[in-house]
Amino acid sequence: MKKLLLSSIAFVFLLSSCGSGTKGELVGAKGKKWYPEKPYGMELIPRGAFIMGKSEEDQAKLMNAPTKTVTVRSFYMDDTEITNSEYRQFVEWVKDSITRTKLAVLADELSIGPEEGGIGDYAFKDADTTKLSAYDKYMLENYVGMGDNFYEGRALNKDQELIWDISEYPDEYYTEIMVDSLYIPEEESYNGQRTFDVTKLKYKYSWMDIEAAARAKTGSRKDFIRQEELEIYPDTTVWIRDFEYSYNEPMHNDYFWHDAYSDYPVVGVSWAQARAFCNWRTKFKNDDQKSRGKQFVNQFRLPTEAEWEYAARGGIESGTYPWGGPYVISDTGCFMANFKPQRGDYAADEALYTVEAKSYEPNDFNLYNMAGNVSEWTNSSYDPASYDYVSTMNPNGGDRANERKVIRGGSWKDVAYFLQVSTRDYEYADSARSYIGFRTVQDYMGEEDSTQ
Repeated sequence: MKKLLLSSIAFVFLLSSCGSGTKGELVGAKGKKWYPEKPYGMELIPRGAFIMGKSEEDQAKLMNAPTKTVTVRSFYMDDTEITNSEYRQFVEWVKDSITRTKLAVLADELSIGPEEGGIGDYAFKDADTTKLSAYDKYMLENYVGMGDNFYEGRALNKDQELIWDISEYPDEYYTEIMVDSLYIPEEESYNGQRTFDVTKLKYKYSWMDIEAAARAKTGSRKDFIRQEELEIYPDTTVWIRDFEYSYNEPMHNDYFWHDAYSDYPVVGVSWAQARAFCNWRTKFKNDDQKSRGKQFVNQFRLPTEAEWEYAARGGIESGTYPWGGPYVISDTGCFMANFKPQRGDYAADEALYTVEAKSYEPNDFNLYNMAGNVSEWTNSSYDPASYDYVSTMNPNGGDRANERKVIRGGSWKDVAYFLQVSTRDYEYADSARSYIGFRTVQDYMGEEDSTQ
């Protein structure tokens, strides 16, 4: 009997070995084929080396950008600054999620399910336990409520359209959420308008501090997971606070939300909000990838200072501006960017404030407004001496304890010096300005296979 059992095991092993098709060779584990898509609205910046820093005269005598040859890997970069329209997509997504969560929580507290209609149409998906998979049932029974509140991890019902017309609210409970929880109080409204309370628009996410984890000698994975929660609506008051004794109320009132400015760069966004946008953009894309059974894409993020300068140069070695230089006026007499020319004649370049994100001529990497329009947040922290110690390969002064973050490119309110590709400037991470925006990058992982 024992011999028969051993023979059976050997036979099964032989069959499994023969059926694998490897013939006993080391062929590697077979995963999904990777067919990456070119990210929408981005340009590929090919890897390369360049001379980073001020090869031209340092007119400000700051001595914070000595020349240094560095190499950066390939990456994709947005061809324009993130626009109001694109950032509004983020805001609307958060608004949708916050609204659905409040509706679902109240429906749960009142024990109202989909079968009863009204607010029950917006109950958590697990409210109807008859439609749950074995996995969902297990997660509901063992893991839901493990976070800050009982509702952590419960799936929202996104199949039901939200109702914004007050004349069509389905019941009193739906009305209660909309009127009392999401809109500004009656005493704060005027001209008969009660607008959405933008302080309720908070985005919560987590990320892992890989650098800290890699350098730590002790500690578990959870010790390096960071939680972030912040308001994400742009600070529209920057148009007034940035300029004393100046009438800029129209920009405060209209710039972010009005369709007339949809294609203009978003401003009034802090460094932390820009990073939150990057996290959301990654999640938004990967949620779609998951629904289509495709592999996740790698993260969108802010560019390092070196990546930004390399991309801004457009492959022109030692150029002063993205178009080469050293002049800001073309041979036809037109200004090449949106800035503050001629000792303060803001309108001389045909723009008083910002212009559409896809204005003027792009550089040789097909990137628009890498000089002027709005300055741009980078991932790097500002240290005047950082060029002396950062690596020559993918350099990044990423000291998280340093709240001064590098901004690049100059803006509509800056003189030409700040438009130079090598000029360094900074702002504090929690600051928002009427002249600072951002664009995102994504690491390059290969071309899409067009034969598939």
